[in-house]
Amino acid sequence: MEYNEFITHVESLAQSNSREEAESATRATLETIKERIAGDELEAFTRLLPQELGNYLRGREGDSGQSFNLQEFIKRASQKENIEPTTAAIHVRAVFAVLQNAISPEIFARFHSYFSHDYEELFATSPTSEASTA
Repeated sequence: MEYNEFITHVESLAQSNSREEAESATRATLETIKERIAGDELEAFTRLLPQELGNYLRGREGDSGQSFNLQEFIKRASQKENIEPTTAAIHVRAVFAVLQNAISPEIFARFHSYFSHDYEELFATSPTSEASTA
């Protein structure tokens, strides 16, 4: 999946007001993922994404990931986007849904394994219906 296609899907799923909002949501979510997962573990995942997106995940090689729950993930993403946590939750769900479609099921399953059970709502198969109830 190319960068423009990725952002277009995020914009649609998040029901964003603009492309810039979708880009900001994507950046904030990927940068928060970078904090959560050890840098070395992200390498295979990063190679499968367009370079523009992979760049948001680089820079922590050799660092260990931080353990924090979904609520903290949403809080960090909302601070990066400078928006309310309820809106950030919708954005994060949209980015996770597009990631699931952008990479192979095997790599996505490995990515999924880095998140504790409280993150399960981000891995739902119907992000648009969940996003509208958030």
